[in-house]
Amino acid sequence: MEAPKYQSLKDHVYNYIVAKIQDGALLPNQKINEAEICKTLDISRTPTREALFQLTNDNLLEYIPRRGFIVNPFDAKKKLDVSQIIGTLDALAASLAIPYLEQSDLSEMIKLAKKIDAHIEKRDFAEYYTDQYRFHEIYILRCNNPTLIETINLLKNSFIRQSYRSDDKEKMAEVLKEVNGEHHQIIECFQTKDKDRLDSLLKYHWRIIDSEML
Repeated sequence: MEAPKYQSLKDHVYNYIVAKIQDGALLPNQKINEAEICKTLDISRTPTREALFQLTNDNLLEYIPRRGFIVNPFDAKKKLDVSQIIGTLDALAASLAIPYLEQSDLSEMIKLAKKIDAHIEKRDFAEYYTDQYRFHEIYILRCNNPTLIETINLLKNSFIRQSYRSDDKEKMAEVLKEVNGEHHQIIECFQTKDKDRLDSLLKYHWRIIDSEML
């Protein structure tokens, strides 16, 4: 597997491990197999270790001497705390993005919201995750505040990783229909440049994900 040209090797390993945590391939308290990662990504031990220590600094992993790196558990209270912070920062990014969003951005968001409706009907929650992440990413990247973007992405890496895993697919589908309804409302707020409604909607949007799914 070749690392993308725009990423450092450390970043490539970092993002690979984050993705494995998010999709449930790596579970809380599971030990990281460094040798396997190096072999899979065809990357040497040095950037792999750099990525692992960065993940430790970002609280996604814990380093235990003589045992290695394990995936940090994420308790319900911390999920609630983080979701409230994400909601506030996401709302700020949305407000800042209003003057910078182009019609092509709004068109893409409309397209994604419709795709998400189809994913929910098919109970395809993995595809839901991918497209909802992209939906929010469109306006976040337009906020013109690199520090805010970096902070939101860091928090989402740890929070969203366990948000779409449920044994009750029908309940999950019901919740996600409500959440995607909010995506459609978010688009309307951007179209009308309704900053106040957008702010309150996004803060509620993240709280409802935590209270209903986790």
